[in-house]
Amino acid sequence: MRPVLAIAAFLILTACGTRDAADKPQPIDRLAVVARHNVHLTSPDTLGSLSVGNGAFSFTVDVSGLQTFYREYENGISLGTQAEWGWHTIPSRVQYTLNDVAREYETCDGRKVPYAIQRADGRAADATQWLRANPHRLHLGLTGLALLKKDGTPALLTDLNDIDQTLDLWSGTITSRYTIDGDPVTVELVSLTDADGIAVRVTSPIMPSGRLKVWLRFPYGAECHVCPGYDFEKPERHKTQVLRSTSTETILERTLDSTRYFVHLGHTNAHVEKTSAHNFTIAPDANADVLEFTVRYSPDKHDAISPSFEKHLEQSVAFWNDYWNSGGFVDFSECTDPRAKELERRVILSQYLTRIQCAGTLPPQETGLTMNSWYGKFHLEMHWWHGVHHALWGRPELLEKTMAYYSRILDKARQTASWQGYRGARWPKMTDPYGNESPSSVGVFLAWQQPHPIYYAELLYRENPESALKKYQEIVFKTAEFMASYAQLNAADSQYHLCAPLIPAQEIFPATETNDPPFELAYWHYALNLAQQWRMRSGLEPVATWQDVIDKLAPLPQHGNYYLPAAGAVNAYTDDNNRRDHPVVTGAYGVLPLSAKIDTVFMANTFDEIMKRWNWETTWGWDYPMLAMCAARLAKPERAIDALLMDVQKNTYLVNGHNYQDKRLRLYLPGNGGLLTAVAMMAAGWDGAKGETPGFPKDGKWKVKWEGLRRMP
Repeated sequence: MRPVLAIAAFLILTACGTRDAADKPQPIDRLAVVARHNVHLTSPDTLGSLSVGNGAFSFTVDVSGLQTFYREYENGISLGTQAEWGWHTIPSRVQYTLNDVAREYETCDGRKVPYAIQRADGRAADATQWLRANPHRLHLGLTGLALLKKDGTPALLTDLNDIDQTLDLWSGTITSRYTIDGDPVTVELVSLTDADGIAVRVTSPIMPSGRLKVWLRFPYGAECHVCPGYDFEKPERHKTQVLRSTSTETILERTLDSTRYFVHLGHTNAHVEKTSAHNFTIAPDANADVLEFTVRYSPDKHDAISPSFEKHLEQSVAFWNDYWNSGGFVDFSECTDPRAKELERRVILSQYLTRIQCAGTLPPQETGLTMNSWYGKFHLEMHWWHGVHHALWGRPELLEKTMAYYSRILDKARQTASWQGYRGARWPKMTDPYGNESPSSVGVFLAWQQPHPIYYAELLYRENPESALKKYQEIVFKTAEFMASYAQLNAADSQYHLCAPLIPAQEIFPATETNDPPFELAYWHYALNLAQQWRMRSGLEPVATWQDVIDKLAPLPQHGNYYLPAAGAVNAYTDDNNRRDHPVVTGAYGVLPLSAKIDTVFMANTFDEIMKRWNWETTWGWDYPMLAMCAARLAKPERAIDALLMDVQKNTYLVNGHNYQDKRLRLYLPGNGGLLTAVAMMAAGWDGAKGETPGFPKDGKWKVKWEGLRRMP
């Protein structure tokens, strides 16, 4: 080749290489995206509490940097210290069981089936209250600052000036700066990453004068429906004993009835004093203006954790760097739609909140590890919203951690099914670490949590087929066995029905009058088909009785041009009283993929009718992601954005990222999880979806960059 041609060839090859490199998507600058959503507060905000945690433990603080003003925050985002192992039961002289509250209901096949309902008569009333409230999640203890003004009086929340508090999401650090009478105070806080507790560094020139100490207060358990989870009015009902106290560590033993746990304090330049039965102070030594300490909570006795704040800060930085740099990520910075910035903020903060509160070995409660709701118990129908997003965001191990719970309570679920005359395993609704059902006028009649374990198992199968088949085969098969026996064959139409007593996910319909809710029908069809696939993957023959149900399952009820929320509910869209609660009809083609049961024209009509006029004040935070997923599958991406960012109270995301519902329920983590699920699905797509970011509009305003996400089924 002549030299000029060789040079030309070289230039062409170089140009091609440069163009290929330019065309190749560049990795997202994850640090830049996360950092622009660090939470920054400059004044007290009782709905703006910030938390640190490790997935199975969380600690929530006010603007002082600790839990100093917990009373002032009780009606906002309250200041919790909770671990997933921390549960308490108030003793009862009477032993109650579900039989004490059971009442029989006639099914459509004429059988009498017992259900554990809420009762108001005699012993049954007492049993109802005790079984619902116990066990309840326990607030492990408050840690705050004893701050004195120059005149010696205690500082109030309003006495904190020059407030500068930041949650650094990339390192999981809360740094709080402020002044008291002009004197500076700095509090740095991280969660322990390999234990349940906190590491703190307090710096202030007011320490040597005795104007700043740390206090710890330990409560009794609270059997309240929605509350912080502590009770300071019963000091005689629990004990706090000092087991060991040295210049560097103090170990406390806590006893509340049958509950026992330990508090391990590590400290430098300080000494611990017991000031009353359940109150302690960590007082800095003379002339010390820096105090470092750790508080570790554990069901077992351990040595105290080293109080070296730098050590725990390094571990926190490593923990959070690993989290943010692994799994999926989405960047909205090149979007020009004005709503994109807020959507990105919600996504980043939801990832943080669900990582610190929804990544343990138990399904989370709806308020996570911040405060108690429904007595601190968790709801298995909500586990879908808490957990599915972990798998779609490329972190299936965080969903998988909770799957062992289903194996652990399988025998109890089988007992429930047998008690009611069914086969297989019937999963509880409002439950606890032991799989106990809670009496309820609604919850015990719900059925849509039953297929969930099959859905989770399928997500995990996609990640590791061989492992999933081995681990979850029994859960899948026992779940399907119940589902098939729960569906009832009607001789008149030769179809299987899901029939009364039943309350659908849209919970406004009475148990004794409700039949064939569409979301549940679609979910039965989808999950039983999956179970049959699992049989074949395992080298087993399909189950004939399951297939009979699949083939003969009743169609989704419809009237006119719409799908109905239940069979016979023909006034669902003409009577405004029925346009409330969850618009879960849309979940049949949103949460779930297209099946032979769904006519997309009817679903599109139904979606449009719901969006046109619904009582949004009665909805819940996960309804908006559900609507967005339905819109995306219906090729209505503009409507998906409208639903996901609808400007209504129940779709409010506070400065800290929490999904606010109302004055009673100030945070609601299923909303955060649902948001992440919808965004992953809209960006990465779903089985059969075509094109890039199929759930986002193609109007030029939504240039969404993503990496590491998984397709939704």
